[in-house]
Amino acid sequence: MAALDVNALQAWVGKTESREDQICPAPAAGLSATLDYDTTRASVGESLPPLWHWLYFHAVPRSSDTDTDGHPRRGDFLPPVALPRRMWAGSRIRFESPLRVGEQARRVSTIASISHKQGSAGDLVFVTIRHRIYRGDALAIEEAQDLVYRELSTGDTAPAPKTAPAEPQWTREIEPDPVLLFRYSAFTLNSHRIHYDRDYATKVEGYPGLVVQGPLTATLLLDSLYREMPAAQVKAFQFRGMRPLLEGRRFLVQGRRDDSSVTLWALDDGGAMAMKADAQLL
Repeated sequence: MAALDVNALQAWVGKTESREDQICPAPAAGLSATLDYDTTRASVGESLPPLWHWLYFHAVPRSSDTDTDGHPRRGDFLPPVALPRRMWAGSRIRFESPLRVGEQARRVSTIASISHKQGSAGDLVFVTIRHRIYRGDALAIEEAQDLVYRELSTGDTAPAPKTAPAEPQWTREIEPDPVLLFRYSAFTLNSHRIHYDRDYATKVEGYPGLVVQGPLTATLLLDSLYREMPAAQVKAFQFRGMRPLLEGRRFLVQGRRDDSSVTLWALDDGGAMAMKADAQLL
């Protein structure tokens, strides 16, 4: 592994890229079916459900520009962090106006910050990306996305487990089989091998099995809110991953509402909190 040059990485702060995409119905129809809805949750002309913008604006690198882990090679838009593991640790999102299926939209992304910390398992580099998605000139979604880069696992480096933050008002059990992980990776063009290549996930990155995608868990959390409150309108949402969820191990998505705030969380098969999220309603 190359030496970690934190000072050189600061040159990437402020770097910007712009992508245009049509909010096509096929990805929304695919995710609707994957989440087990009888009909498409967003047809042409309808508002795209919150968090479903993750189905769009993806980089499509050539095979020769794909890194060992399946992601696009670093050093183009994302900084060339010389640490092998990379994870989507969390996001903070504001929904200003809905994207509509069938429309053209534009996402402008900026490297907002890069920081280095020394953890119990070694070096950690945190990269925050600010995404702004526009419908024409109108801002639709603003998101601060946190990525974390770290060294390969040499054992159980997960933080001490935490229990549910409150008494849930609703609970849904999820069984994350390989088909669910594959379909979500396909619809989001996520080729990170920890989600479908068991040998790579266990023998290279040191996970006990295939890893459930963080944005899939966040989507399931917010989806549980809409199953309980179909008329809810979310104006802001944030989530933070705490422990990995694994294929074949059932987990719970739970939540409770207190006035205009909704707390959501996912518990792994041992009852430890794997993700915590908060939603603000209009």
